[in-house]
Amino acid sequence: MLQDPLTGLHSRQNFLALLRQHVVIANERQAMLALIVVDICGFARLNAAHGYEFGDAALKHVAQHLRAVVREQDHVGRIGDNRFALLLTQVMNQGHAELAVQKLFRHLEVPFEGTQGTVRLTANAGAAICPVHASHPEFLMRQAEKSLALARATGQNWLFPPDVDVDQGFSEFWDLEIELDGAIDRGELLLSYQPKLRTSDLATIGAEALMSWPHRTRGLVSPAQFIPIAEKTGQIRPMTMWALNTAMRHAGTWKHLSPLSVAVNVPAELVSREDLPDIVENAMQLWGKSEVQLVLEITERSLVADPQHAFRILSRIRDLGVKISIDDFGTGYSCLAYFKDIPADELKIDKSFVQGMLTDPASADIASLIIDLAHRFGLSVVAEGVENAETLALLRERHCDVVQGHLFAKALRLDAFRDWIHNRPSRQPESQTMELDTETMPEWYKSLPQNP
Repeated sequence: MLQDPLTGLHSRQNFLALLRQHVVIANERQAMLALIVVDICGFARLNAAHGYEFGDAALKHVAQHLRAVVREQDHVGRIGDNRFALLLTQVMNQGHAELAVQKLFRHLEVPFEGTQGTVRLTANAGAAICPVHASHPEFLMRQAEKSLALARATGQNWLFPPDVDVDQGFSEFWDLEIELDGAIDRGELLLSYQPKLRTSDLATIGAEALMSWPHRTRGLVSPAQFIPIAEKTGQIRPMTMWALNTAMRHAGTWKHLSPLSVAVNVPAELVSREDLPDIVENAMQLWGKSEVQLVLEITERSLVADPQHAFRILSRIRDLGVKISIDDFGTGYSCLAYFKDIPADELKIDKSFVQGMLTDPASADIASLIIDLAHRFGLSVVAEGVENAETLALLRERHCDVVQGHLFAKALRLDAFRDWIHNRPSRQPESQTMELDTETMPEWYKSLPQNP
């Protein structure tokens, strides 16, 4: 995709390609170029206060003024949700770049007049010169990003890189940021599936889809590392769409005697987007099957900025036959005021409480309270992070509905998960008691107290 669909500027991928191209030209011709990275401050609060349409209009306003800063031979791109970059070719010296930055901030002083009022947008910027600060495109971007972060941290509008490399933290994951762009197209991202079991009889009822990235030099990269990068660089939406479609396509190949669910995580920034129900519906039309129940897992913080708006979006999704699960419940912004209205079907107790049940009475009490609260409002409860039989026994005593954790299985690749469910007992109607062949069950299961 050459253009950003919202602003019409260069897309992130195209801008990075142009950066690589022009750095090569500058090095060959012994010329100079400047890279300026611009971050719009407080953009999440702007969206929360005025809505996403207002925020999108504000981004178009910024894009219009950035175009006015550059010359014909320069380039402007949108490289993140609220992050832009300018590539100034054939600059004479650092002072030339400084003039461009000052012009940029004069343009950004023009207030944005939207349908819901007028706001004055603020920004931070970081600049770097090739070859003064770096002669390689990735290192040049790293220097500009470092300058941006330093400007933000010190309360200044903009900065060039410091003379001394005072912070290596910004370079640690730079290769991931560059290579994550295009990882989907290259087929590098993977989904694995961690089974979810009904607590009463340990029958398999579904799985949670978990994303991973086998990096060619770093090995298996944790989602805790690359998901924040995706959120920062604006890649989280296509990544979530890929996960949703892939999980539903995979789930359609699971051969099981009874229906199974597949749970897909949706990041907070997408929960309130008006197009999320359309994304879900499109995936269901492509891959949906009657024997597969789609579940979307969202975090509590997804609901904080504008609960009523998020509830409307989630209600539309539930109308499609999709279930909503509140992930990591109890660790964020639990608010009983909205509990009676929340359009959800399931709560997931955070693993920190589950894993502390044996040693920390407070964690055990919190888990019990969450189970009781959920049941009073007609929600089912999933305990994640179950790692031993003793914890499973406690959850059974407290009538937790579903369990998930390494006690049963780690996240499994598609073929391994299909084999796993093939060798597990079939799901039975809730009103029936499953007769299990305990001779074939593992030792940890045989040691459990069985329900009467």
